[in-house]
Amino acid sequence: MKTGVMLSRLLIVSILLLPLVEILLLVQAVSLLGGWPTLALLAGFAVLGGLIVRREGRRAWRALQETARTGALPSRDVGDSALVMAGGMLLMLPGFVTDVLGLALVLPVTRPPLRRAAGRWAARRAASRPRVAVFPPGFTPPPGRTPQGPDGPIVQGEVVHDDAPRADTPDAEPSGDHRPGLNRPHA
Repeated sequence: MKTGVMLSRLLIVSILLLPLVEILLLVQAVSLLGGWPTLALLAGFAVLGGLIVRREGRRAWRALQETARTGALPSRDVGDSALVMAGGMLLMLPGFVTDVLGLALVLPVTRPPLRRAAGRWAARRAASRPRVAVFPPGFTPPPGRTPQGPDGPIVQGEVVHDDAPRADTPDAEPSGDHRPGLNRPHA
């Protein structure tokens, strides 16, 4: 079985089991701490998550705009902002497992190893996918690289429309369609 399929199944099972684990942990916390302290703890994490998402959302948006404006590759700040925003959103969800995962993404001590792990995962995933390069008009690929399309190498050329009169033919008509059977006088 492919690794991607197993990973997808593991993710689905994890998502289905998460509410059950969260409920079991909430019951344990209520029996250990009491109802109101547990509720206050969950509300505190939700407020913290909301504040983080609001602050980091602005920072991430500015970093993405700067990256798009300069045309540079996304920097570490963009990755950090994405991780912190994801962590803040996990903190807003009720439950202790999501709070622990959210804190791991938010804390500056645990974020760099998670960012590196996410980068390695993304690189492996990108390497396993077929590449299709799309180059905008006027873009020259790096030396030694031929742009590849879905059907092979891309060859640069020029589109010539047949309905325009060509000056290089001796019997060029001033106007009209030059395809056989379609030359009709215009009324």
